[in-house]
Amino acid sequence: MTQRLLLCTDMDRTLLPNGYQPESPQARELFHRLVSREAVTLAYVTGRHRALVEDAIDEYRLPVPDFVIGDVGTTIYEVHRNSWQPRQDWQSEIAGDWAGHDHAHLAAMFNAFDRLELQEAEKQNIFKLSYYVPLDSDSTSMMRRMQDLLRAEDIQASLIWSVDEPRGTGLLDVLPASATKFHAVEFLRSQLGYRSEQTLYAGDSGNDMQVLTSSIPAVLVANAATDVRAQAVADAQASGNRDALYLAKGDYLGMNGNYSAGIIEGVAHYLPESRAWLNENSRHE
Repeated sequence: MTQRLLLCTDMDRTLLPNGYQPESPQARELFHRLVSREAVTLAYVTGRHRALVEDAIDEYRLPVPDFVIGDVGTTIYEVHRNSWQPRQDWQSEIAGDWAGHDHAHLAAMFNAFDRLELQEAEKQNIFKLSYYVPLDSDSTSMMRRMQDLLRAEDIQASLIWSVDEPRGTGLLDVLPASATKFHAVEFLRSQLGYRSEQTLYAGDSGNDMQVLTSSIPAVLVANAATDVRAQAVADAQASGNRDALYLAKGDYLGMNGNYSAGIIEGVAHYLPESRAWLNENSRHE
């Protein structure tokens, strides 16, 4: 395998085997060997903040990446051993969406919303305003009113709703509209000088959909939910990018296609020259 590759992967339930489906025992070690090759640049793309990314690296014995796109796309870090350097060029890229306003100003705008509870300080950053919201809230109406306030000040923001099932609470992130996984991956690819065909994105869920259905070569790991798989195929076909989406099936090198096994299967699909190396190294397990 000699061709340069920018390998961008989601973490939870894509690289991390923290879903319900089983992990192929040899897959993570083979993934380690793959990304240690000089030709491969590794980027984690995640909603996690830095501390949670570091926790996952330690808990799952993951390779330390070259870059981390974190905090739901609002940060890009360049990683050198224990040194994490924020990419200021990315901060400048997304700053205009907030029309010169800062985190404190946006938080003050929403003080009157008594069902919003600010998340902990480590879950906030300059361009990420995060709240806990009770699940019995009328989130649709609340977000509509929040967007009205934002538009009145010419602030272009995305409101991202999700659910923390273990805590039994809603999560609401206020982000610059351009701070998406897709935009961040495209920005990093361009800044590092990779062509689209030298880039591969791996994901498993709806929050990866914009990248999975774009022209960037992508793999949907086999443990993805059936409805996510169907939506990804339909959206990729509608956008004319079906050839850029690979659905991991399993059985490659005797693995099941879940998590890192699916990522490896995607690499083999898009870079056939890698197969000889992968076959050889899989026999060392």
